[in-house]
Amino acid sequence: MSVELPLWRAIALFRLLTLAYALVRYLAAYQHYAHPAAGWLYMGLLTVWTLATARSFLAPERCGWPLLSADVAVAVTGIVLTRVLDDPQRVLAGEATLPTIWAAGAVLGFAAKGGWRTAALAGGVVGASNIVERGGVSVGNVHNIVLLLVAGCAIGYVVELARASESALARALQLEAATRERERLARDIHDGVLQVLAMVQRRGAEVGGEAAVIGRMAGEQEAALRALVSSGPAPGGPAPARRPIPRPDEQPDEQPEPADPAAPQDLRALVGRYADTRVTVSAPGTPVLLPGRAAAEVAAAVGAALDNVRQHAGEAARAWVLVEDEPAEVIVSIRDDGPGFPPERLGDAEREGRLGVALSIRGRLRDLGGSADVSSVPGQGAEVELRIPRPRGAG
Repeated sequence: MSVELPLWRAIALFRLLTLAYALVRYLAAYQHYAHPAAGWLYMGLLTVWTLATARSFLAPERCGWPLLSADVAVAVTGIVLTRVLDDPQRVLAGEATLPTIWAAGAVLGFAAKGGWRTAALAGGVVGASNIVERGGVSVGNVHNIVLLLVAGCAIGYVVELARASESALARALQLEAATRERERLARDIHDGVLQVLAMVQRRGAEVGGEAAVIGRMAGEQEAALRALVSSGPAPGGPAPARRPIPRPDEQPDEQPEPADPAAPQDLRALVGRYADTRVTVSAPGTPVLLPGRAAAEVAAAVGAALDNVRQHAGEAARAWVLVEDEPAEVIVSIRDDGPGFPPERLGDAEREGRLGVALSIRGRLRDLGGSADVSSVPGQGAEVELRIPRPRGAG
């Protein structure tokens, strides 16, 4: 109803302004009426009705069809009474009716409530009462009826378009929320379940025996789960802050609890946990502060990049992580000395359901308003560059 609310308020204001106009017109011409006292009685009724229903016209849910029908009835009554109360010569000369243009407000109410078809119906009823008041069809009342129908139908058509647009927007927002949740779940699955299944498959093959059977089953489940996760990934929204991804040789209790998402965190400390004999981490000497959630997500993206190095470049590959603190953004680069890969490999991996780069790295940076660029040349290793914009006002 948010799209229609301004229109209903405009109609409510229109009714008040046209009421004032009708009163002024009658005050200037009542002495020419054959029955001025009866005319004042109707104008009093019109004033009471307009003021009593003004609040209802401010909210469409309070303005139902009975009220709108009564509004048209008040307008039609005033138009027909004009033939009885006014001087016959004035009626034939085409003088204004008692409600004058106030009657158009009743047609606009039908347009806002039911669209152009109901507006045409109400406009036709009001137009017919004008013909009855004049005693026949004339150029003047035909002109007024056409204007009334055009205005009512045009506004009714606009209302229908607004409702259709609002409905489409609501469906789009629902779809966007669903795809965001799907991507968040896919990211969590990739960061946890898929990596564990892959590790079980590798270790089972190394041990042999029954462990090899378990490893083979884990590999089958990994393939099936990857296919499910990759069946409809879409660009998404925010994901909850997560801890950096542990390496297979790390114990879960070595990872600290997630920080308060609202508290600034030093990115150096989060990324520094990945340093070991094969991973070199370089960072500025001063704290690199980011909001807690952003820092945790960047650290998780770094962990995903290093996990790709271990999986595809081998356990012996070396990696270098560089944290750069710029005034407008923070840049984190992850470079390795592995064999590299051809440019088309990333697209092939995503189609195969291997979404480490698409979700765990690019997805996280996209949610933060940043970017993740992956480049590689066969035989020269690979490099991932993460760019995270600083929030406005952050130093």
